[in-house]
Amino acid sequence: MIKTEKSARNPIFKNMKKRRVFIILGSIITLFFLMLFFLRSMGGSTSIGQKVAVIDIRGIITRSDATIKLIHTYRDDPSIKAIVIRIDSPGGSVAPVQEIYSELEKIEKPIVASMGGSAASGGYYIACAADTIVANPGTLTGSIGVIMQFTRMKGLYDKIGLEHQVIKSGEFKDTGSPFRALTEEEQSVLQTTVDDVYNQFVDTIFEARGDQLTRAEVAELADGRIYSGKQALESKLLDQLGNLPDAIKIAGELAGIEGKPKVVRKEKKASLFEQLVGIEQLPALDEMFGAPGVTFRYQMSLGD
Repeated sequence: MIKTEKSARNPIFKNMKKRRVFIILGSIITLFFLMLFFLRSMGGSTSIGQKVAVIDIRGIITRSDATIKLIHTYRDDPSIKAIVIRIDSPGGSVAPVQEIYSELEKIEKPIVASMGGSAASGGYYIACAADTIVANPGTLTGSIGVIMQFTRMKGLYDKIGLEHQVIKSGEFKDTGSPFRALTEEEQSVLQTTVDDVYNQFVDTIFEARGDQLTRAEVAELADGRIYSGKQALESKLLDQLGNLPDAIKIAGELAGIEGKPKVVRKEKKASLFEQLVGIEQLPALDEMFGAPGVTFRYQMSLGD
């Protein structure tokens, strides 16, 4: 009878033993992952977990929100030790360009600008926030200046018999209207504004390249012409020739990362419409279908 009861209890003891083993193993695995998370969040001095982040700036720059959000994400991530700004852009609207530049200026981590096919006008403006500027020999850059454009529709309206009337509170309130030509006074006012924003551009470049160029030399280069990457290097507008992997390597070295750094890069997914039409990046809808009027840009303009 005693033997029967003992044998009946054995399966229970075996199950309890298995449960204890599973609990111990689960606890060990949990502690391991907790320690790994803790070490990575501390951002220690070892190369494990130390990364270089790549931020892409592509196409015409019309907004800054998404880029600034990404800048802040990498700024606050202790495992990100350096940032590479990959620029493939002809520039864009003045204010978004300046906002991106301003946020990059606040970053205390090393920043390297890597120029792709083009990094002109506002694209070059943003590159000036970097500690080192790298470009391919054939990159299109430069185009330093400001352009303000207007669309004239008066001739079209005259042909179809439409008239446009304006009631305004001041002489310059409808400056840039597509329904009439600019007056001499309006042209003078607008030129003064363009000159002011142009001088902001020149000052930004001088602040970034002042150890190699005088302000007068910057102004001489800033006549709107484009430069190849090779010409820009000769003109001291950038620091060296190289591609994106070169820029990542430089960023890792500036951050003191030993060996090949890990790279973090958020890839932009093309919309279904972009995939169908075969265009990588379309302008914002309000840019494509907005009412004609004034545009005010740090942007390369070829053949417009």
